[in-house]
Amino acid sequence: MKKAELINLVTEYKINPIGIDVLKPRLGWQLNSGERNLMQTAYEIRVANSKKDLESGKNLIWSSQKVESDQSVNVVYGGPALTSMQRVYWQVRIWDNKNRATSWSSPAFWEMGILDRSLWTASYIAMDDITTEKKSHPSQYFRTEFKTKKAIKSAKVQVTSLGVYELYLNGEKVGNDLFTPGYTTYNKRLQYQTYDVTEMLQGNNAIGAIVGDGWYRGNIGWKGDYAFYGKQLALLVQLNINYTDGTNETIVSNGDWKASYGPILESDMYNGEKYDARLEMDGWAQSGFDDNKWTKVQILDHSKEILVAPQGPPVKAIEEIKPKKLITTPKGEIVLDLGQNIVGWARMRVRGNKGDRVTLKFAEVLDKDGNFYTKNLRAAEATDIYTLKGDGEEIFEPHFTSHGFRYIQVIDYPGTLSLDDITGIVIHSDIAPTGSFTTSDPMINQLQSNIQWGQKDNFLDIPTDCPQRDERAGWTGDAQVFSMTAAYNFDVAAFYIKWLKDLALDQHENGSVTNVVPDILTGGEGVSAQGGATGWADAAVIIPWTVYQSYGDKRILEEQYESMKAWVNFMAVKSGEDYLWNDPKHWHWGDWLAYNADKPDYNGSVTEKDLIATAYAYYSTTLLAKIAAIIGKTEDVGKYKEQAVNIKKAFIQEYITPNGRLVSHTQTAYAMAISFDLIPEGLIEKSAAYFAADIEKFGHLTTGFLGTPLLCTTLSKIGRDDLAFMLLNRKEFPSWLYPITMGATTIWERWDTQKPDGTIIEGMNSFNHYSYGAIGEWLYTHVGGLRIDPKNPGYKHIIFDPHPGGGLTSADAEFLSLYGKIKSAWEIKDGKFHYEVVIPSNTTASVTLPKATPDSILINNSKLKSDLLKTLKQTDEGVQLELGSGTYQFSYPSGKLKL
Repeated sequence: MKKAELINLVTEYKINPIGIDVLKPRLGWQLNSGERNLMQTAYEIRVANSKKDLESGKNLIWSSQKVESDQSVNVVYGGPALTSMQRVYWQVRIWDNKNRATSWSSPAFWEMGILDRSLWTASYIAMDDITTEKKSHPSQYFRTEFKTKKAIKSAKVQVTSLGVYELYLNGEKVGNDLFTPGYTTYNKRLQYQTYDVTEMLQGNNAIGAIVGDGWYRGNIGWKGDYAFYGKQLALLVQLNINYTDGTNETIVSNGDWKASYGPILESDMYNGEKYDARLEMDGWAQSGFDDNKWTKVQILDHSKEILVAPQGPPVKAIEEIKPKKLITTPKGEIVLDLGQNIVGWARMRVRGNKGDRVTLKFAEVLDKDGNFYTKNLRAAEATDIYTLKGDGEEIFEPHFTSHGFRYIQVIDYPGTLSLDDITGIVIHSDIAPTGSFTTSDPMINQLQSNIQWGQKDNFLDIPTDCPQRDERAGWTGDAQVFSMTAAYNFDVAAFYIKWLKDLALDQHENGSVTNVVPDILTGGEGVSAQGGATGWADAAVIIPWTVYQSYGDKRILEEQYESMKAWVNFMAVKSGEDYLWNDPKHWHWGDWLAYNADKPDYNGSVTEKDLIATAYAYYSTTLLAKIAAIIGKTEDVGKYKEQAVNIKKAFIQEYITPNGRLVSHTQTAYAMAISFDLIPEGLIEKSAAYFAADIEKFGHLTTGFLGTPLLCTTLSKIGRDDLAFMLLNRKEFPSWLYPITMGATTIWERWDTQKPDGTIIEGMNSFNHYSYGAIGEWLYTHVGGLRIDPKNPGYKHIIFDPHPGGGLTSADAEFLSLYGKIKSAWEIKDGKFHYEVVIPSNTTASVTLPKATPDSILINNSKLKSDLLKTLKQTDEGVQLELGSGTYQFSYPSGKLKL
């Protein structure tokens, strides 16, 4: 048996982070062992200023000593306060339930950022370029030179901008992050990045930077806003050099720097980039460059008090995709098909004459005639234009723009275009893949692929609604309904932690939560701009709860608590003494884009907005009461429990008949009321029957953004897996699989984004909109049977409960938790149900074997032994066992399963 070892040491969800400002970071590790029933019973952490001191156990900053605990995630650093830019090394060892100690882990480290704001000695520098009109401006180039004459021990650079930047040192780009400093509520919170540049320094040095409009000054939202956060770009750079003789030096952005325009004539997040290679300035970011024609910079007075270290993952170029086809459309357009709807840009390889200009346009689909289609982009131009310098082979990639696309139209390409000349570059936040789900049905596998691509494409520093048209905003409702599916597919803990801070900062004083975060709507026309929409604003409560459930993260509940409380209190004020949120003057989106909801003569899917609002008020209030108990806000527990009870009473009286029928007789209303536990116990059976009958009547779903995520889960809750699988397997419109029959590679915004005859709905219509992908949660948890235990969050205790059906003969759900790999994989073959579960070390699980009997079960080809028989329970569902860590393979006759 392999000796147990401790691996994957993380600090604040990251491996060896530098430049963090979390004063008491949380540490975690995994216990790696193939041994069964292995649990941690104690741990010891030690921290030192150097690897040498750490490994010798001398001069330690802090030692936890031996702590009797099975906690191995989110363990709070308990040592003395750390100082700005201090790096510390740490390691851990544990004792297991067989009284054995592991060896000390390999060292890990973290490094603090600038904690003392007085240490910011750099100045914001800017060009005399203030936007006075709604248009994209050229990107700005900055540079300075300096010398080092001593041996360097270490060097770190901190950098941010008003706009988006790329930083260069001696001609090389620093780091591989994109669109830094990232998208935040810029007037309240501005991120700065820290990079280790020790190996990049030499004797004569030059720092260069390019700053573009980005979200800060560029085109933003669908109202045509420019310069939403500011009219002038700026750069802030601070390079700290530590020499081996113990001295140090700081190079800062100041009035000695110079600036110029360059080859980036325009670079807009929505419209694209115009780049003239004839204007390139060779060596501009290297020492010795002649910058006599560059201008002196201005010093810009801008707050450094709002500077924060990033907690979320950066945006990076993750993947490259080669085109699958080169098409000449009926209109004669030259178009490349990547075969996958992505977010990013095209890298182009080209040869031609000086002054040749190549235009690249981007689209998600071809129209029904096979022509390049861009009407759904609305005002977004999604066009890159490259002017050649005529110097052999040239490579073009844009700097500060991205597109949502599958198809690339290439105009005026010199010579003959081949598939090898264009490469699709996939970009998104660097969220690590954690989940996979596959079945015996290729179309459901494609659905899962579409869900994951939709998430990747729309998780670009914020959770956007769509990545292609003139919108790309952080809609709270979309993020809310998809949050649990998102947490299965990828590691989104740090991503949501970052975004939720902006949600709280943008929240109105009365507690109302904005419709989009960062908020680019408030102040616009119409009450919808003011936020406070049910199901959307509830992201303030539901997403922190998702992060807590998925990662055992109690701190996010603590940090977001006042925001959650303010939103729930806002709903209470709106609801008034009767506890019903039925204010006709308050805007709600309702069950947005429900099937045929826009047709006045169709009443099969329109759910009353006040019913939805009151239901969500109950759900979020119930969650807040639970959260208050978890984080010790005892004075609030009783208050919100009582408030929830009163909301439920009001809901029952107002919206449920004595016979269990809801006044909005829709699938969404029933799914929501049943899922949120708003139906009186004595009426559940009747309400469930109404719910099932409605689905049977239509033979398809009629739900929108709020109802769809609950639909199959609720059907399973009432014992109607047959209907849930019917909805899943349906290939005709409306359904999840219908877009796949139309060639979709991502989730659509509307059920009928493209009609069966190829007609595309014009206007608000995205082919890449993840909301309806929330079905993924049901696929993982119900079909795959891999579930969180709400009483033991973060997969400390796992529930395995698979549900074969829908004609599937296999399903495999896997998840990389903070403890390690979890697997729930079943297959029906040769008359037997085969089931494999993997339980990581330091966790336990409850395993349900559907329709099994104790005497029929084989585990690893042997009968159940006495130790397992002691935990066995026979239930209506089958046999339930309590298991410790390890890999288990079960098999038994499948005759009783409903397939």
